[in-house]
Amino acid sequence: MRPIRRVWITRAQPGAARTAARLTALGYDPVVAPLLAIRPLPDALKTAPNFATVAALAFTSPNGVAAFAALTLDLRDLPVFAVGDATAEAARDAGFTDARSAAGDIHALAALIKASPIQGLILAPGAREPAGDLPALLPEHAVRRLPVYTAEETDAAPPADFDAVLLHSPRAARALAAALAAVLTPDVAANRVAVCISAAAAAPLAALSFAEIRTAEAPDENSVLTALGKSAGPV
Repeated sequence: MRPIRRVWITRAQPGAARTAARLTALGYDPVVAPLLAIRPLPDALKTAPNFATVAALAFTSPNGVAAFAALTLDLRDLPVFAVGDATAEAARDAGFTDARSAAGDIHALAALIKASPIQGLILAPGAREPAGDLPALLPEHAVRRLPVYTAEETDAAPPADFDAVLLHSPRAARALAAALAAVLTPDVAANRVAVCISAAAAAPLAALSFAEIRTAEAPDENSVLTALGKSAGPV
């Protein structure tokens, strides 16, 4: 396995830029080539419920926060349930005054909601094709999804040279598998490392020839970077 210096960032902007800055601070050479792009859905509110009936909001990503906040100027006093710390921070930055972090995955988010005394409709703005099904995890609650953005594949080619690749979602991992399959060079993943945010993100890579597929201990970027390890430093 080759020393890890150049790290391919596959996540969409603006998250890719934040990850690149963190990698640079850790001594890596980040290669930003997103496999996904976030596209807000400008007509999303046409399918929204009457906001007067909404008791709380649930977000599974900072992308959902950004897209929903751009569509609404009020509702900032509603309680917010966030899947993790980065999503909760995004909600606070967007002006939501009561953002609670589940510090985990969608199952932790469901548990946080279950433990709350809040009753009434919980609106979950997010991706048109979400990675998880929050309403199904909360059958005893009134949870309604509201698609506010879509993640589209960019069809970006793999970088000419990279030592490791970061996968922040199962969708990005599927896009990576397709991108590498389209490369004519055999074993393009050989001697390289894939670092995945979850087991679900690692699954699409199983048939590829990576020297190692690492899975973060928790579904957050801090854990992804911990799994990546220390930079090999400059050549």
